[in-house]
Amino acid sequence: MSCENVYTNSQQFFFLERGKIMKKYRKLIVFATVLMLLLATVTGCGTDGTDDDGNGGNGGDGSTSIGIVLPTKDEPRWVQDETRFNEALADTDYSVEILFSQGSSASEKANVESLLTKGIDVLIICPHDGDAAAAAAEAAAAEGVTVISYDRLITGTDAVDYYVTFDSIAVGAAQGQYLVDSAEGEGNPLYLYAGAASDNNAFLFFEGAWSVLQPKIADGTFVIKNSSEAVALQDKAELSRDEMGRIISQVTTNWDFNEAKNKAESHLTAAGAADKGDVYILAPNDGTARSIADVFASDSDVSSYVVTGQDAEKASVQYIIDGKQSMTVFKDVRTLVKDSIDMAIAVLEGNTPQTTGSYNNNVTDVPAKQTEVIVVDQDSVKSALIDSGYYEASEFTGLE
Repeated sequence: MSCENVYTNSQQFFFLERGKIMKKYRKLIVFATVLMLLLATVTGCGTDGTDDDGNGGNGGDGSTSIGIVLPTKDEPRWVQDETRFNEALADTDYSVEILFSQGSSASEKANVESLLTKGIDVLIICPHDGDAAAAAAEAAAAEGVTVISYDRLITGTDAVDYYVTFDSIAVGAAQGQYLVDSAEGEGNPLYLYAGAASDNNAFLFFEGAWSVLQPKIADGTFVIKNSSEAVALQDKAELSRDEMGRIISQVTTNWDFNEAKNKAESHLTAAGAADKGDVYILAPNDGTARSIADVFASDSDVSSYVVTGQDAEKASVQYIIDGKQSMTVFKDVRTLVKDSIDMAIAVLEGNTPQTTGSYNNNVTDVPAKQTEVIVVDQDSVKSALIDSGYYEASEFTGLE
């Protein structure tokens, strides 16, 4: 072997092993860094150990045990999750930093890279885009960090160790069943809406809803009014991902309130009086449900509407009390957060987390812990959300 080949191979070996060495001795490096900072403090220099969000992200040794990345602060659901995470970790010895990606996969990856520099051992991440988040998960896995996909599944990679989720198919099925149970007779106008095509959960929600609605579309109970793709596939009980994608591309809200509003307005403008009357609306979550409900409520040709939702957001709970939204699927974030924190702590303590099943992310089967969901309407608001301590009665008006 030539000297040049020896040199090249040595270079490759060095760069391959460097990451492993850095991971192995990271705590020692962090300790040395903290020691230097302490010495600097003695000579008159200082540093702030609190992250930008005020979460007290740094532990006593200058490192962070658990890094959490959430999609956006612009949706009440994720702000609620942030609060629950901070509450769940308040009485533990583990440090945490929570960052928001604000709907950007590039920011999401930058957040993960920032957390890696702080020495995290576990990453809990709810991806903005399941496919795009694969790069962030792989960056964490390369550093020996355990990756827990939270609420939404990261797809297209084997770098995801665990998945903590609500049963997303059950969420959609509950929404569909509520519409079915509310309908009478035949020819009821049905309007379909979905989440973002970049979110794997949107497909699971739609799959669950379609499994319940399709038989009632086939027998004439419902007539689809706002998706030619759904009409073309209405005789199929099971849809492929590509077929669901074609429908979702027509009725997606992208989880955006304004897009949901604009789409609903467009659909009602195109619809004739015969396509209105008593209508039934599959809305994917609470924020879009409120926007869509407001549009349908303002149309004089709409006699009544039944509209679904999910997340039990405070604004939608008030809408349900006021009769503006029909139902929501309550996903108790306290349980989801607890499951993910229990999983993270098990990893930090060298144990194997408990799981209840698995989800295929197009590359591998990811071990998962599932949390049950609860349907909430006017009749069950108090028992499900107030009596359980999730919300205070004083946060709402008109609650009996």
